Order: sequence, then C-alpha cells, then structure tokens
Amino acid sequence: QVQLVQSGGGSVQTGGSLRLSCAASGRSVSRSTMAWFRQAPGKEREFVAAIRRDDTKKYNEESVKGRFTISRDNAKNTVYLEMNFLRPDDTADYYCAAATNEILSTFARATAYRFWGQGTQVTVSS
Repeated sequence: QVQLVQSGGGSVQTGGSLRLSCAASGRSVSRSTMAWFRQAPGKEREFVAAIRRDDTKKYNEESVKGRFTISRDNAKNTVYLEMNFLRPDDTADYYCAAATNEILSTFARATAYRFWGQGTQVTVSS
C-alpha cells in the first residue's frame, strides 16, 4: 500500500504561483508513474500532469502547458507541481496519484492510478 499526503495550495491572485507537494509512504514510488489531477466544482476530474520513472513529463497541453511543471525527488519519495501564471480557471481541488508501476499510454486516465492523495484546494481570484 502507498499513502499519499499532499501539502501546499491555498489562495492566490491571477498571475501568482503555488507549489503543491505529494509525499508518499509505505513503499518507494520511484519506479511508478505519478500524476496530478484536478477537479473544479461541478466538473469531472481532469488530468494535469504526469511524470514517469525516467522523468519523462506529460502535460495537459490545452490547459497547463508552459505554466505548470511536474517534478519528483526520489530520495524524498515526493512529487511536486509548480504552478505559475495562475488563472481563475485553475481554481479546483488538486489530487496527486500514484500508479502501481510505469504507465506508458494511459497516463491521462484517472483509472490508471491506484493510490490517491487527500486533495488540496487551489483558489485563484481575479
């Protein structure tokens, strides 16, 4: 079993930055694909970014590419999401997720991930 504990988030104004952290415990996630998803009120959960064990990164090209950066620190068993140039439509609950191992093609699907963090709220005001 893997437990994911998120930290970070909060409220910022348009154009601001936030950093989310997701610390894993129970076992190493260094060989697993990790990801961030978000869910806005009344909307479905949306893929944000994923990072494979070889550090290959994938992003939701339409909504966050060029503004968000996913990274991992295997020594700390932690994944991060650096969010810059935040906009009001980034407002959502953000969730980190861990797969049981590497994911090649289905990284944007929530069903591909077995373990989930508790969620953290991000609010961007105009």
